[in-house]
Amino acid sequence: MMRQYELVERVQKYKPDANEALLNKAYVYAMQKHGQQKRASGDPYISHPLEVAAILTDMHLDESTIAVALLHDTIEDTTATRAEIDELFGEDIGRLVEGLTKLKRLDLVSKKAKQAENLRKLLLAISDDVRVLLVKLADRLHNMRTLDHMKPEQKARISEETMDIYAPLAGRMGMQDMRDELEDLSFRHINPEAYETVTQRLAELSAHNEGLIKKIEDELRELLVANGLNDTFVKGRQKKPYSVFRKMQSKSLSFEQLSDVYGFRIIVDDVACCYKALGIVHTRWRVVPGRFKDYISNPKQNDYRSIHTTIVGPSRQRIELQIRTQLMQEIAEYGIAAHTLYKDGQSGEGKGPAKGDELLPKQSNAYSWLRHTIESLAEGDNPEEFLEHTKLELFQDQVFCFTPKGKLIALPRGATPIDFAYAVHTNIGDTTVGAKINGRIMPLVTRLNNGDEVEIIRSGVQVPPAAWEEIVVTGKARSAIRRATRMAIRKQYAGLGHRILERTFERAGKTFSREALKPALHRLAQKDVEDTIASVGRGELSSLDVLRAVFPDYKDERVTVKPAADQGWFNVPSATGMMFKLPAQSQTDLENAQAADLVATLLPIRGLAANTQVRFAPSGAVPGDRIVGIMDAGKSKGITIYPIQAPALQKFDDEPERWIDVRWDLDEANKSRFPAKIEINTINEPGTLATVAKTIGALDINIRTMSMGSNRADDFSEIAMEIEVWDLRQLNQLLSQLKELDCVANLKRIYD
Repeated sequence: MMRQYELVERVQKYKPDANEALLNKAYVYAMQKHGQQKRASGDPYISHPLEVAAILTDMHLDESTIAVALLHDTIEDTTATRAEIDELFGEDIGRLVEGLTKLKRLDLVSKKAKQAENLRKLLLAISDDVRVLLVKLADRLHNMRTLDHMKPEQKARISEETMDIYAPLAGRMGMQDMRDELEDLSFRHINPEAYETVTQRLAELSAHNEGLIKKIEDELRELLVANGLNDTFVKGRQKKPYSVFRKMQSKSLSFEQLSDVYGFRIIVDDVACCYKALGIVHTRWRVVPGRFKDYISNPKQNDYRSIHTTIVGPSRQRIELQIRTQLMQEIAEYGIAAHTLYKDGQSGEGKGPAKGDELLPKQSNAYSWLRHTIESLAEGDNPEEFLEHTKLELFQDQVFCFTPKGKLIALPRGATPIDFAYAVHTNIGDTTVGAKINGRIMPLVTRLNNGDEVEIIRSGVQVPPAAWEEIVVTGKARSAIRRATRMAIRKQYAGLGHRILERTFERAGKTFSREALKPALHRLAQKDVEDTIASVGRGELSSLDVLRAVFPDYKDERVTVKPAADQGWFNVPSATGMMFKLPAQSQTDLENAQAADLVATLLPIRGLAANTQVRFAPSGAVPGDRIVGIMDAGKSKGITIYPIQAPALQKFDDEPERWIDVRWDLDEANKSRFPAKIEINTINEPGTLATVAKTIGALDINIRTMSMGSNRADDFSEIAMEIEVWDLRQLNQLLSQLKELDCVANLKRIYD
């Protein structure tokens, strides 16, 4: 276990003027508070905050952050309080320790809503002060290093959590070395068999190529020095197990097929030397096509800069090269932590800025990404969408594209012009109808490549199709499309709901208005007026319930009438005693009326006045359908019942006074069958019709009418059927079973 003086010496090595008194006080306070506490391994608990502090000293962080690392578990696991820490160490350190206490555990294998809420807390805390992230990552890294003493289920949960959130978050913040170690440690527990296999194969390869890395290092260094790059540092390494496994999975390769297991970093003085070294290497050895990336000219969003290339180098080995300056190397290792090293114009070693390099930018691009992600918190996404959005953003690699004006847009690999449009602005994405890529009109599903220039073609009347959600890869685009789709659906149902409410209020002798609805929202458990109206349109909320919420004293006086005959109509009793008139000469003519597409039913419908003449649309409607009543034109009191999906309803859009809000009112004791139309496209071969009919009959469904025809040069048959079912559940069950038949190509329900 690290001693007090050792910790102070580690900090003073890179920060000679560090506040030694603060470090000593934090060390002693943590030691006293944790006292005799033990870890699962049996080690003194104080060893954990000390190791977390040690990890942060490797990043050359300031003494305040080191003090926070020492104290980060005191509030949660000891008798320490925020007030006590504020008094002893100041409010700044107290705030950070309390923030870390709230983030002690991200339970990412629980319900999605809870996962998202924990992730929100983490990101919001990080956005408030980046030191929260640095301590949290160091805390997680040490916990992963000591995971062997946990129970198997705990190992799996913590490893999955690390792989899902912490490792990619470290990568997004530019801390690639930490990401690599977190991924490797997680891989070991998530897939131990694969880990052991890959580790063993790498060990065998290393033994077989013993001395190869040193040989290649020497040859590269000698070549660069011979060409004037005297202060060059070359370091080789074998790739880590998870990196190898991930490449095998993504490329569908066996271990033997991997040709670039070795990577080498070339560290030079300045940017000009980077490109000089690149030229020297490419002149000496053959380049592997398509494996060159210039992240100096186009840095990654996490501020990473380097030149990547792959060559067939010394000993005919295919090796990856990363060429960068010392400053770029520190950014690659420490990410956002490196910004603290240069804020005063000096590096952590006190050597001043690296030669030929500009200082780090005042605002980290990685931090900009974090702020952009947090902006989505205010956009109204539900928790599940927020979690999905953030995970998408964390895991994606990048391509770089340009607007026609030369603005650089960084996108995940596999992004489309739709993603590009939403990356520029949400409104541009919502109004996109086409795109030009490098001057040519291309499909919106085209995958973008590095360097593409993308011009978006827009239309003011465009609404993003819901199908776009399956095309895009960015969380921002996906959530924006969902939001636009929800708004379009809400607008559609709000129009219907408004007409239904107007009619319901009118029948009750009341006047409907949005203003009158506002005071009643809490009674309906609704957020706003538009949501309430849309809920009525969707059938989720009864218009009568809205009426009663606005006018609590209103009483619904329903009329029960006795059977009475009118010329051309007869009455059918409902389960509640209400009479519905149906067109026929006598009750014995019921079957004839059905054959004439005028469907009689013993199943009652709520929402109609007494003596209402009721009929169904030609395609019918079944219990479970959302239904709407349309009053007949003129003086007739007849009502036609339509399912909400019926295209025929569009012709009544401009006649809101004819719309009636109706509901099914089921009585299990008096069930009836109801008609629906389906169209089946089948293979034209013997036995097909019998197979279809047998499936229908087995579900206790009646075939009322049927017609057949052929198409596609007689290879397929079209079967149009009118069937009778008990309810929508039975109809959906039939459609599902018919789809599974080998003789059925496709089928659909028909709405007139």
